[in-house]
Amino acid sequence: MARFYAPSTIFIDEIDSLCSRRGSDSEHEASRRVKSELLVQMDGLGSATDEPSKVVMVLAATNFPWDIDEALRRRLEKRIYIPLPTQEGREALLAISLRDVRRDESLDLRHVAKRLDGYSGADITNVCRDASMMSMRRKIAGLKPEQIKQLAKEELDLPVTMEDFMEALAKCNKSVSKGDIQKYLAWMAEFGSS
Repeated sequence: MARFYAPSTIFIDEIDSLCSRRGSDSEHEASRRVKSELLVQMDGLGSATDEPSKVVMVLAATNFPWDIDEALRRRLEKRIYIPLPTQEGREALLAISLRDVRRDESLDLRHVAKRLDGYSGADITNVCRDASMMSMRRKIAGLKPEQIKQLAKEELDLPVTMEDFMEALAKCNKSVSKGDIQKYLAWMAEFGSS
């Protein structure tokens, strides 16, 4: 199908779950066949045509590059490590995550972004989601379902504050450790592409 619509891109997320190392005792035969077929199809993509307009690119993502089958790793010519967000990146992620959320004028996204150093993009999204719900949680705490139903929407649509973020940060931890980062860097030193 991708060849028919070429030029096209096939994106495979969590490629490690589909193509982990072959040959383990726990590997099911059906899983081995799927991996083999994927490898054969990927080989066919490069040789299908020499026309630039008929290129099919395979783009894959993983959080566990060391679990990818060696044969697949060889077929994925460029291996790029995307580090955790920088200060500027964290500020942008905060703005994106909060674009539809009312914000208190005292909310300092730059300060929040500094506090989120070492957090992944998904971690930042979780912190924003948690912080945006804090004021509503405080408002309905101790109320019965019938009392909550009687509250006006305006009473629940409160702006997210710096206090909400500090409370959310106390509850939401980073998902990537310094040891994890070192493992990624070591893998990239051995197998990465520039």
